[in-house]
Amino acid sequence: MMITIPLYKAQFNHEKRIVAHSAHFEINGFKYNSGVEALEIKNSKGRLVILPFMGQMIWDAEFLDTDLCMKNMFREPKPAKSIIETYGCFAFHAGMIRMGCPTPQDDHVLHGEMPCANMDSAWLEIEDDAVTIKGSYEYVMGFGDHYLAKPAVRLEKDASLFDISMTVKNLASVAMPLQYMCHINAAYVDNAVMTQNLPNRTFTLRESVPAHVKPNEQWLVFNESLKSSDPIAVLNTPEMYDPEIVYCLDNISQYVEQAQFAMNIGDKTLVTEFSTAQFNSATRWILRNGDQQVAAYALPATCRPEGFLTAKEKGTLIYLAPQEERHFTVRTGIQ
Repeated sequence: MMITIPLYKAQFNHEKRIVAHSAHFEINGFKYNSGVEALEIKNSKGRLVILPFMGQMIWDAEFLDTDLCMKNMFREPKPAKSIIETYGCFAFHAGMIRMGCPTPQDDHVLHGEMPCANMDSAWLEIEDDAVTIKGSYEYVMGFGDHYLAKPAVRLEKDASLFDISMTVKNLASVAMPLQYMCHINAAYVDNAVMTQNLPNRTFTLRESVPAHVKPNEQWLVFNESLKSSDPIAVLNTPEMYDPEIVYCLDNISQYVEQAQFAMNIGDKTLVTEFSTAQFNSATRWILRNGDQQVAAYALPATCRPEGFLTAKEKGTLIYLAPQEERHFTVRTGIQ
């Protein structure tokens, strides 16, 4: 049996309150001091904190007594229109009609309009063995694009892995460009070992330098050396990951049907898995400095995160026909 519980902003206040409770789950609602509403879903292995009305980003993820989230400068989520104004979450939906780091010629913000979208509705679906939070967001622009986005996060009982999903439907009468990335900001752990079921030749070092990256001489030399070597597999040179190191993986469906990425952090392993029919690209992003530390070992995407115009020029944009719908699912977590 499944129970559906609609969520409303008026339900949330600064005191944490139980929304639902069962033998396998505890669900609490609260509001951060910043005014952003949050929903905490707990099972026997850990918890997720999701922002139901703000892009349904996953703000925190902690399982098996391990914080899965990148180190960042934000004590709490901030009301924002762009992700750069509140860059502290575990995962967010990048896209939909624009995604990635914009070039000077692009007209979109970093990672597009979806990360901080003001959701039209949100609700819980509670089953005996799983809890799913879902939402709906209609994007419509006069003389522009019109789509419906439906994100979801599903956590099963006694599980330390969970599913992040997105369904997008083009509601316009003309074709719609689609750029989408499930942006998972995994924690940086010294000496972590990264593996995947894809050949090393799949990895290409990003050679474009976004505006937020400020190269120094040491980084330029190190970056040049990476062009002729295998991709970084062990996080054992932290002084070299500032500015960021970014690898792009293109056309990965030619190698595997199901991409499997892992990052071993001692006696535990972070994992990310997805269908390459849904996501034909991926990105690896490594950054370590005093303010931010992240080892995003796998960012599933429909194209490279280099902005709209670059994707258009390289022919990697997906287009949705009128009324066409696409569905994406990523399984991630720790085991």
